[in-house]
Amino acid sequence: MKQLNANFITSAEKLSQCPDFQFPEFPLLGRSNVGKSSFINALCNNKKLAKTSNTPGKTRLINFFQFSDIFMIADLPGYGYAKVSREAQEKWQKYLEEYLLKRKQIKSLIQFIDARHDIQKNDFQMREWVENYNLPIFTIVTKIDYIPNSKHLSVISKIKKEFGGEVLPFSSNDRRYCEKTIEYLINLCN
Repeated sequence: MKQLNANFITSAEKLSQCPDFQFPEFPLLGRSNVGKSSFINALCNNKKLAKTSNTPGKTRLINFFQFSDIFMIADLPGYGYAKVSREAQEKWQKYLEEYLLKRKQIKSLIQFIDARHDIQKNDFQMREWVENYNLPIFTIVTKIDYIPNSKHLSVISKIKKEFGGEVLPFSSNDRRYCEKTIEYLINLCN
């Protein structure tokens, strides 16, 4: 199975602190605990690279991971849950908007949706914001292994109907769709 070597590069709070690399970059958007860190770990088959937690809202910075001198993944704070003040949330929002709108290395955003649940209100709000700015985006459906195989296609087509564009299934537990996802990311880089 194809896998990539990956390294944690740095964390940044805002655009001016982001690393000055020229690799294509893929920021990860999604609710807290949707599986963004597990996705990173599954792609490189290293469960300890990105910190995972059962407590929502642990990621508070933009965390950059470099994959085999091919691309970067930027793990963003999850939306929809955080035990922080309103002031802190507004600061995050301002910094993340600046990063998403002005970072030249961004090739495509990746929005994560949990296969076990319907698309949430804040998922729709995020997608609307992204489409309002005409930013490139595709969807990863995480935790697909938690639902019966017979329901995979209907979950994926429901999300595709709502969001359009490319929708890829993903399981970090058994890494079933890793190779297809890696190929898709590499193709976007070319």
